[in-house]
Amino acid sequence: MDDDELRARLRVEAFPRSNRYDPRWVMENLMGPNVLWLTEAVTQAIELRPGMKVLDLGCGRAVSSIFLAQEFEVEVWAADLWIPAEDNRERIAAAGLSGRVTAVHVEAHDLPFAAGFFDAIVSLDAYHYFGTDDLYIGYLARFLRPAGSIGIAVPGVTFELPDGPTPDLAEGWEWDFCSFHSPEWWRRHWAKTGRVTVERADMIADGHGLWLRWLETCRDAGYRAPEAEIELLRRDAGKTLGFTRVIATVTVA
Repeated sequence: MDDDELRARLRVEAFPRSNRYDPRWVMENLMGPNVLWLTEAVTQAIELRPGMKVLDLGCGRAVSSIFLAQEFEVEVWAADLWIPAEDNRERIAAAGLSGRVTAVHVEAHDLPFAAGFFDAIVSLDAYHYFGTDDLYIGYLARFLRPAGSIGIAVPGVTFELPDGPTPDLAEGWEWDFCSFHSPEWWRRHWAKTGRVTVERADMIADGHGLWLRWLETCRDAGYRAPEAEIELLRRDAGKTLGFTRVIATVTVA
């Protein structure tokens, strides 16, 4: 697949900022779905202004952090547990952003930041790994200034599956998919604490189609793409799986 075909297959009118980035660079650093699409979906729903301090929590290989700094001229702390900070510093330096993106190696429950330090916190394809704990949103809100914003985009479902996958989804369903929740689940999960005001909880438009398109294109271009996940998405046909987006502002830090 040549570069022109690759760009054409991954062009999404809803995400004009993402379209400007080299898809091979994104694929070479992939850790799941197209993180630029998820980042752009979140940043379309929160306001980021030049100079703001932003925590990118669970940033993986810092692709989303680089995007945030490039597109919005914000200062970003690229925080991840699985990827060494030294590796991310190399990617950040290669992008010419060492002065605006700081890579840190952290565990999500042991954040080394001062209270009220950030203007916004985002988490892309990561929050469901640590944020389903009832108490976590209250812990995270401490690190935001008053009325600061939190925005996440994670794999999700259109309706809750309290007893596990439906029969048509059982094959290929991984046990940790139990962390996939609906927008209304996330709305209640955050709102019940009184620590944040949920401004928006929805499914990203055509999230299922974007997820499948990304995996199929990665596979066809020679990059890692789990075939079982592709088949799972095909069988689902958009009924259940997609990406959940949740946006909130801090009520009590």
